[in-house]
Amino acid sequence: MPRSVNHVASRNRRKRVLSLTRGNFGGRRNVWTVAKNTWEKGLQYAYRDRRNKKRNFRALWIQRINAAARLEGMSYSQLMGALHKAGITMNRKVLADLAMNQPAAFKAIVDKVK
Repeated sequence: MPRSVNHVASRNRRKRVLSLTRGNFGGRRNVWTVAKNTWEKGLQYAYRDRRNKKRNFRALWIQRINAAARLEGMSYSQLMGALHKAGITMNRKVLADLAMNQPAAFKAIVDKVK
Protein backbone atom coordinates (compact mmCIF):
# COMPACT_ATOMS: atom_id res chain seq x y z
CA MET A 1 0.00 0.00 0.00
CA PRO A 2 1.45 3.41 -0.95
CA ARG A 3 2.42 5.88 1.70
CA SER A 4 -0.26 8.47 2.36
CA VAL A 5 0.98 12.06 2.34
CA ASN A 6 -1.16 15.09 2.92
CA HIS A 7 -0.28 16.75 -0.36
CA VAL A 8 -3.02 19.35 -0.02
CA ALA A 9 -1.50 20.79 3.16
CA SER A 10 2.09 20.78 1.90
CA ARG A 11 1.13 22.35 -1.43
CA ASN A 12 -0.85 25.07 0.39
CA ARG A 13 2.14 25.75 2.65
CA ARG A 14 4.41 26.13 -0.37
CA LYS A 15 1.87 28.29 -2.21
CA ARG A 16 1.61 30.59 0.82
CA VAL A 17 5.38 31.15 0.95
CA LEU A 18 5.60 31.59 -2.83
CA SER A 19 2.84 34.20 -2.71
CA LEU A 20 4.77 36.05 0.03
CA THR A 21 7.86 36.24 -2.21
CA ARG A 22 6.04 37.88 -5.12
CA GLY A 23 8.03 40.78 -6.53
CA ASN A 24 11.45 39.24 -5.94
CA PHE A 25 13.87 38.80 -8.83
CA GLY A 26 14.22 35.56 -10.77
CA GLY A 27 14.22 32.30 -8.88
CA ARG A 28 13.78 34.08 -5.57
CA ARG A 29 10.06 34.21 -6.33
CA ASN A 30 9.32 30.80 -7.87
CA VAL A 31 11.99 28.25 -6.94
CA TRP A 32 10.78 26.69 -3.70
CA THR A 33 14.04 26.39 -1.75
CA VAL A 34 15.37 29.78 -2.86
CA ALA A 35 12.02 31.49 -2.22
CA LYS A 36 11.78 29.91 1.24
CA ASN A 37 15.27 31.14 2.12
CA THR A 38 14.42 34.60 0.80
CA TRP A 39 11.23 34.74 2.87
CA GLU A 40 12.97 33.54 6.06
CA LYS A 41 15.82 36.02 5.61
CA GLY A 42 13.26 38.79 5.08
CA LEU A 43 11.66 37.92 8.42
CA GLN A 44 15.08 38.16 10.09
CA TYR A 45 15.68 41.57 8.54
CA ALA A 46 12.23 42.75 9.63
CA TYR A 47 12.84 41.64 13.23
CA ARG A 48 16.27 43.31 13.32
CA ASP A 49 15.12 46.52 11.70
CA ARG A 50 12.14 46.99 13.98
CA ARG A 51 14.77 47.54 16.67
CA ASN A 52 17.14 49.56 14.46
CA LYS A 53 14.29 51.91 13.55
CA LYS A 54 14.12 53.09 17.18
CA ARG A 55 17.88 53.80 17.18
CA ASN A 56 17.71 55.67 13.89
CA PHE A 57 14.87 57.91 15.04
CA ARG A 58 16.60 58.73 18.33
CA ALA A 59 19.74 59.68 16.38
CA LEU A 60 17.66 61.87 14.05
CA TRP A 61 15.99 63.63 16.99
CA ILE A 62 19.37 64.30 18.60
CA GLN A 63 20.74 65.79 15.35
CA ARG A 64 17.72 68.08 15.03
CA ILE A 65 17.93 69.22 18.66
CA ASN A 66 21.67 69.81 18.31
CA ALA A 67 21.22 71.92 15.16
CA ALA A 68 18.49 74.03 16.79
CA ALA A 69 20.45 74.39 20.05
CA ARG A 70 23.55 75.60 18.20
CA LEU A 71 21.47 78.35 16.59
CA GLU A 72 20.71 79.46 20.16
CA GLY A 73 24.39 79.33 21.17
CA MET A 74 24.39 76.01 23.07
CA SER A 75 25.51 72.51 22.20
CA TYR A 76 23.25 69.49 22.50
CA SER A 77 24.95 68.19 25.63
CA GLN A 78 24.86 71.59 27.33
CA LEU A 79 21.14 71.93 26.53
CA MET A 80 20.27 68.45 27.81
CA GLY A 81 22.29 69.03 30.99
CA ALA A 82 20.57 72.36 31.58
CA LEU A 83 17.13 70.83 30.96
CA HIS A 84 17.88 68.08 33.47
CA LYS A 85 19.15 70.58 36.04
CA ALA A 86 16.07 72.79 35.57
CA GLY A 87 13.80 69.78 36.08
CA ILE A 88 12.22 69.99 32.64
CA THR A 89 11.33 66.45 31.63
CA MET A 90 10.69 66.62 27.91
CA ASN A 91 11.67 63.74 25.68
CA ARG A 92 13.83 64.07 22.59
CA LYS A 93 10.97 63.34 20.20
CA VAL A 94 8.98 66.35 21.46
CA LEU A 95 12.04 68.59 21.61
CA ALA A 96 12.97 67.72 18.02
CA ASP A 97 9.41 68.39 16.89
CA LEU A 98 9.45 71.80 18.59
CA ALA A 99 12.85 72.59 17.08
CA MET A 100 11.60 71.78 13.57
CA ASN A 101 8.03 73.07 13.59
CA GLN A 102 7.88 75.70 16.35
CA PRO A 103 11.24 77.44 16.68
CA ALA A 104 9.79 80.17 18.91
CA ALA A 105 8.65 77.60 21.49
CA PHE A 106 12.04 75.87 21.33
CA LYS A 107 13.77 79.25 21.82
CA ALA A 108 11.59 79.91 24.87
CA ILE A 109 12.64 76.59 26.40
CA VAL A 110 16.32 77.35 25.72
CA ASP A 111 15.99 80.83 27.22
CA LYS A 112 14.35 79.36 30.34
CA VAL A 113 17.25 76.98 30.99
CA LYS A 114 20.08 79.41 30.12
